[in-house]
This record gives sequence, C-alpha cells and structure tokens, in this order.
Amino acid sequence: MGIAARFTYTLAAALVTQSASAQAPDSPPAPAPPAAQPAADPNAIAAGVQKVKQETKMIVYPAKGQSAGQQAIDERECYVWSEQQTGIDPMVAGPNADSAAAASADKMDSATTGAAVAGAARGAAGGAIIGGITGDAGEGAAVGAVAGAVSGRRAKKRAEKQAAQQGAAQAQGISAERMATFKKGMAACLNGRGYTVQ
Repeated sequence: MGIAARFTYTLAAALVTQSASAQAPDSPPAPAPPAAQPAADPNAIAAGVQKVKQETKMIVYPAKGQSAGQQAIDERECYVWSEQQTGIDPMVAGPNADSAAAASADKMDSATTGAAVAGAARGAAGGAIIGGITGDAGEGAAVGAVAGAVSGRRAKKRAEKQAAQQGAAQAQGISAERMATFKKGMAACLNGRGYTVQ
C-alpha cells in the first residue's frame, strides 16, 4: 500500500469514527469504580493524631459529653478525613531545614564565586591609584589586591550564611504552614462532630 493510499485510508477511518460519535446520543459516562483504599493502620493514625495535636498545640474538648473512647475514634476518623481533603500527610516530613539551608548556601556559593576576585580587582585598582600618589603604584596595587580579596571573601561568607539562614527559615515556615492547614481540616471535622477545638 502506497503512502497516498495509507493517508486516504487513515482519513476515511477518522471521518467514520467522528461521524459515528457525532450521531451517538449524549449519555453520561459510566461511573468509575470506587478506588480501593488501603486499610490504614490504627496505631499509625493514632500516632499521627498525637503528632498533630502536639505540634499544633491542638486542644479538643468533648462539648457534647463524648466518652474518651468515642473521642479517640472521632479524632482518628477526622485525621483521615483531613488527610484526604488537604492532601497533606503529617507523618511525611516536610522540607528539611538543614537540607534547605545547605542548598541555599550552595546556591549562594555558586552565585558569589567571583567575589574574592572582584574584590581583589577593585582593591588593586584603588591601591594603584593611592600608590601612584605616594610614588609606588605597583606596591599599592599589590596591597590593595590582598585587602580587596580578603574583603570579597568576607562578603561571600556573609552572603552564604545569610542564604543558609533564609533557606532554613523558609523550610520551617513551609512545615508550619502544612501543619496549620492540616489542623484546620481536622478541626472542621471535629467541630462537625460536636467537639470544641482550640
């Protein structure tokens, strides 16, 4: 079969398919089968509840006189519900502050790689001018280059330290925000079940 014949055949098949789908009555798609949820480990959920309550300082009061056993059940069920609604699993660690700090410092290191060289060049230029005034431009340039390099390295170290601190703070902020969002979901569920949550 030649290229033209294959093209004609493909085009005809596409037109037949399009024509058949245009004539088919609009009917709702078949419902998807329910997704199988893996059985959650009750001990893992209970540990998650305790982690959320501890990290967010969540206080749950049984306002309708619920028993301690019922409260534990409701807290576990609301934990699972909040996890489904927010997409956040509190047992999975968020961004690591130490890793974020190291990554930010590394990024700043590559961004400030020429700081000592640039400082040396500026120092040499300034030293040459001062040395020219005093009578020895070469020695002035050498002294200025050393001073400029030291100054450039100090500036680089300060920038790396500041970047590391900012990276760590950002990672901690993201983790706190994730837990606060999860707490809101869990609190909404518990409030709906007659608990007062702070």
